[in-house]
Amino acid sequence: MEFIPQFGSIAFTLAAFVAALSIIVAVHEYGHYIVGRWSGIHAEVFSIGFGPVLLSRTDRRGTRWQIAALPFGGYVKFLGDADAASGKDGAALDALDVEERRRSMHGAPLWARSATVAAGPIFNFIMSILIFALFLAFTGRTADEPLVGAQAPLPADVQQLEAGDLILAVAGQEVSAFNEIVEVAEKLPPQPTVTYTVERDGAVIETEAAFPLIPLVQSVAPQSAAISAGLEEGDVIRDVDGAPIYAFRQLREAVAEAEGAPLTLTIWRAGETMEVTLSPRRTDLPLPEGGFETRWLIGVTGGLSFEPVRQAVGPGAALMYGAEQTLFVVKSSLSGLWHMITGAISSCNLQGPIGIAETSGAAASQGIDNFIWFVAVLSTAVGLLNLFPIPVLDGGHLVFHAYEAVTGKPPSEKALRLFMTIGLTLLLSLMLFALTNDIFCP
Repeated sequence: MEFIPQFGSIAFTLAAFVAALSIIVAVHEYGHYIVGRWSGIHAEVFSIGFGPVLLSRTDRRGTRWQIAALPFGGYVKFLGDADAASGKDGAALDALDVEERRRSMHGAPLWARSATVAAGPIFNFIMSILIFALFLAFTGRTADEPLVGAQAPLPADVQQLEAGDLILAVAGQEVSAFNEIVEVAEKLPPQPTVTYTVERDGAVIETEAAFPLIPLVQSVAPQSAAISAGLEEGDVIRDVDGAPIYAFRQLREAVAEAEGAPLTLTIWRAGETMEVTLSPRRTDLPLPEGGFETRWLIGVTGGLSFEPVRQAVGPGAALMYGAEQTLFVVKSSLSGLWHMITGAISSCNLQGPIGIAETSGAAASQGIDNFIWFVAVLSTAVGLLNLFPIPVLDGGHLVFHAYEAVTGKPPSEKALRLFMTIGLTLLLSLMLFALTNDIFCP
C-alpha cells in the first residue's frame, strides 16, 4: 500500500475519502428525503454517518438532521421504519391512525414509495451530469480553427509557436482543425522540431517549433506507476533509459516494449531536471465502442505542445456533454463488471474502500478540479451500484415494488426478511472480496 507516503499522510488520504463519500452520500440521501417529502412521506432522521451522533438539530417539520461518528455512509429514516434499511416497524405502524399511516414509508401509495426509493440514485446521476457540464461550461471547448492560445511552460531549448498564431500547415501538410494536427503528427517521424506554416500579425510565414505531440504530461492517473514515481502535470519527459525522445508516441512505444520492466525517465520540471524509475503496469482500459483493451501503461496522458484557444459553450451543449460522460461511466462500469465475471479482465479492477481512498487522495493531491471530477465519477458509480437488484439496496426495494405492482400485494414479511438476509450476505461478500483486492492485488 503506497498511498500513505505518496500523499503526505494517512490523514490526508482519509480526509479526501471522507469528503468525497460524504458529498455523494449527502446528495443520495437528500434525493430520498426531498422526494419523500414531496410525496407526503415524513422523514424522522437524516443522517450523514452511522453510530454515535456528534451534531444534530431538529427542523420545524420534525426531521432530525445529524452527523454521526462513522462517516462511511448515511441514511434517511422515514416514519414507520424500523431501521436505516427501511425495515418495517410493525408496532409503530399499528399505533398510527389512517392519516399518520399515509405519512409513513410503508403506508404511502406504491408510486410515492417507488419515487422516494429511486430518487437517491437519480440524484447521484444528476449531480454527476451537472459537475461534468460545469467543467465544460467553465473550460469551454477547443475552437474550430487551429489557433494557438497560451503557451505551456517548456524547456528553454524547445522552440514554441506564439500565442495568436493560426496554424495553416504542419510539415507542408495543410490543416484546418486541431484534430488534423494530431493526425499529421502521428504520421511524422519523431524529431526535435517541424516546420509550421502560420498566419501571424496578418502575414503568412514559416517557422520552426517543437514537434506537435511532445512527451508533455497533461494528466497523471491515480493508482498508476507514474503517480507512485512522483510525476506531475506539466512534466516534460526528455529521455527514456538514456535515449532522447521528441514525441509522446515514443514514450508509448517504450512502455509497451518494456512489458513491465523498469524504465528510467529523465524529467524536466519548472527549470529543473531529474530522473525517476518506474515499472509499467498491465491495465484494462475501457473502449469507447465497448469492451476493454489490456495494455502496459505508466498512467500519463499527453497532448499538444501548445494550448489551443477555447470557446464558450451554451448550457444545452454543456448538459449534453455531462449526460454523455455520465452514460460513459455507467456503460464502462457495467462492461467492466461483466468482463470480470467472464474472466476477460482481471477481478483486481474491482476496488474496495482502501483502493477508493487511495484514488480519492490521488485526485485531491492533483488539485481541486481533479478531485471534483473524481467525485462526479464516484457519484455515478454509487448511483449505479444502488440500482442493482440486491435486497437492502435501492434496486432491491424497487424489485419488491415491481412485484407489488404486478400481484397487488407486497411480499410477505417472512419473504422480505429472507431476501434482506440474502442481500446483506451478498453485499458483505462483495465488500470483503473488494477489500481483499485492495490488499493483495498488485
